[in-house]
Amino acid sequence: MSKKDFHQTVYNDDLREDMRALIRLAAREDSADVGDLTSLALIPENAPGKAAVVSRERGVVAGLVFADELVKIVDERLSWEGKVEDGATIDKGTVLGVVSGPTLSMLVAERLLLNFVGRLSGVATLTRRYVDAIEGTGAHIYDTRKTTLGWRRLEKYAVKCGGGRNHRTGLYDAILIKDNHLAFGGETDFDPAEAVRRARKFLEARRNGDEELPMLEIEVDSLDQLAQVLPENPDVVLLDNMSPETMREAVAMRDKSGSTSELEASGGINLDTARAKAESGVERVSVGALTHSAKTFDVGLDWI
Repeated sequence: MSKKDFHQTVYNDDLREDMRALIRLAAREDSADVGDLTSLALIPENAPGKAAVVSRERGVVAGLVFADELVKIVDERLSWEGKVEDGATIDKGTVLGVVSGPTLSMLVAERLLLNFVGRLSGVATLTRRYVDAIEGTGAHIYDTRKTTLGWRRLEKYAVKCGGGRNHRTGLYDAILIKDNHLAFGGETDFDPAEAVRRARKFLEARRNGDEELPMLEIEVDSLDQLAQVLPENPDVVLLDNMSPETMREAVAMRDKSGSTSELEASGGINLDTARAKAESGVERVSVGALTHSAKTFDVGLDWI
């Protein structure tokens, strides 16, 4: 089978810049140009503070790698001492880290930090549930582009923290030929195999030297379409909304053909159906729910 994969998200400058932009927006909508009226009314201006960020449930944590820089966006005098690393499985009551500095600034940063870590840890925790659900099948869990606007790289980072893998980051870094491409506007129909050939020719023309071509994937919704595209050896063929029984036929067809294409199950997959899909023999299971349906992980701030 194909050994290529989509770009996998890692902690880097792009993620940090996305975090900075989101936190600046969040701080503006929470404090405006006024600040925290309640704290200003009750807390002495120079009062020092120290508090622990604590998990209120069991799960997988993500987003802590950004915590120190996040609190410093609010006030450079704030500091973060991490106690747990991203990707760790944590129990209820686990201290994730300690923030210290001016109390007024800590109370401004509190909700920003908890929302940020809670969102990403929720994605990581749900991803781990899917990864565990298909353990031993040989398949891998992938995310999709069904992400929160502006949060995509960060949510994909959280998927990685949960043990999942990243599908394409955006429209710019891979080709995924879908039914709307094969019949755009109902005016022109592309033969699926011809579409793969055209896409590969397009990528070859854009190749710079010996660089590896971007991933090339095509969606099919029938075994007839699969039979058409297998001789073209796209990197991945997405099996859209097929039953486990039909997918087993697809796997047998692929294996018999000698194609190197990997097969991906996709379409409305949930925790109840993921294992049966993976047991069909496909290499990939893509799940939009990892990001569009993740519940915010419960974390709180406790004074020390």
